This record gives sequence, structure tokens and C-alpha cells, in this order.
Amino acid sequence: MTAVQEQTDRRTLNEPVDIRFTPHGVPLAVRWRGRLWPVAAEPLRWFSRWNWWESNLPAGKGQGNIVDVEFWRLQVRVTSTSPLRTLEVRKHPGWEGWHLVRVSDET
Repeated sequence: MTAVQEQTDRRTLNEPVDIRFTPHGVPLAVRWRGRLWPVAAEPLRWFSRWNWWESNLPAGKGQGNIVDVEFWRLQVRVTSTSPLRTLEVRKHPGWEGWHLVRVSDET
């Protein structure tokens, strides 16, 4: 038996991005490389844990949550007729702001 993997245009990055949120904390749009990408489908949110004790982050009182990494998977498009693009962004406790970590173009 041979395994077949579907090929997609998928890139892994680590670029800072700005995200606009609704008052309820749901992403509305992503500003990436000078362009605004409106969210075109319901976003998916999840959290992951990381080994903070292996980092140089201080674990002092008042530091906030240094354990959870927040992720969003966002389907965006520049115009209503352009193809969907899936962006995965994360907010890591040791980083400033949001970072785009993965881009997938829908085929």
C-alpha cells in the first residue's frame, strides 16, 4: 500500500502581524505585509502549552499566563471574489504581539 499526500501551497513563517478583534475578542482582520486581510469564515481558536521552565522567561508574580500559547486559524481573502487563504497565528507568552506562523493557499 502506498500513502499519497495531497500537495498544498503551505509555508511556515514567523512574522509579526496586527489583528483587529471584535469587542467580544473574535478576529475581524489581519494586517500582514502592509495589506489588510478580512476574515471570511468563522475562526478557530485553541491553546497549547510549552515548557516555560526551559526558557529565560522569569516566572515572577504578576507575570500573567506564561504557560499557554494562544492560536487562531483564520480563513481570509483580500476581496469577496479572491481565493481563500488560511493563516495560522499565535501569541506566545515570550513574544511581543501576534505572529503569523503558517500560510496555506486553498486549491
